[in-house]
Amino acid sequence: MAKLHLSLYLLSLTISQFFIQGVISSATFTFVNKCDQTIWPGILSNAGIAALEPTGFALQKGETKVLTAPASWGGRFWGRTHCSQDSNNKFTCGTGDCGSGKMECAGAGATPPATLAEFTLDGDGGMDFFDVSLVDGYNLPMLVAPTGGTGHNCTYTGCMVDLNGACPTPLKVMSDDGQGVACKSACEAFGDQEYCCSGAYGTPDTCKPSSYSQLFKTACPRAYSYAYDDKTSTFTCTGADYQVTFCPPSTTSKKATDGQQSPAIPTTPQFSDGMVYEGADAMENSGASLRHSYIFVAIVVALLKFASL
Repeated sequence: MAKLHLSLYLLSLTISQFFIQGVISSATFTFVNKCDQTIWPGILSNAGIAALEPTGFALQKGETKVLTAPASWGGRFWGRTHCSQDSNNKFTCGTGDCGSGKMECAGAGATPPATLAEFTLDGDGGMDFFDVSLVDGYNLPMLVAPTGGTGHNCTYTGCMVDLNGACPTPLKVMSDDGQGVACKSACEAFGDQEYCCSGAYGTPDTCKPSSYSQLFKTACPRAYSYAYDDKTSTFTCTGADYQVTFCPPSTTSKKATDGQQSPAIPTTPQFSDGMVYEGADAMENSGASLRHSYIFVAIVVALLKFASL
């Protein structure tokens, strides 16, 4: 009888631990630099959430770095460019600077404009919620690709097009040598409530896409282009790991056309160029979920056999 009680206790403990780990589990983030320059990723964790360390690092051309996030982590990633350290060891970046004066951002966010990847792990229903946002502007092409996860909307997202050359003049950020290095949002450039979805425009009913956000949306249909651009821009997975690629290999340049009319927002997220992006072929992989199920069944069977002895 004692052996039976012990077996039942171990069985209940195993089941509870299995479901806890299945619902609240950590995820790995793999950062890949496919740009032709060094990128300095920055990381900002949400308030009250265990920090993901380090909060900033250098990623050389072609280099990969893997970080494991704490359970239920939430926060954002971005890439900093044109960074340097002065004679006083103060670290600054031309785009995406977090103002810490060091390589690590230490709780500070990106100075706009910057392309952002935003995550909430183990959210409602145990799902991860993620998106790539251009609401704070754009500085680098970025691809976010989940692997090993499940869910009807568990797929890749990002902005894989080089928008710096196509950026409208009022939004363009220039380097000292006259090169376009980033593209501001209309909110950052003009400060109007209509563009910032604030004040009288602070609700989904009153804040609508502008001609500027439409340009972003047409180029990058899966990315957030303005604050209430939720329907085609938020993605969900369960049990996934994620690859964040800066300047994915199929990045192309979109040329600005003088006098071009602002195109309409696509009704569904799709890419018209037919390109396949690196990492996208693994989006629907459900291997991790099946593997967990097999492990669980094997443990239960073993414990039941032990109880019958």
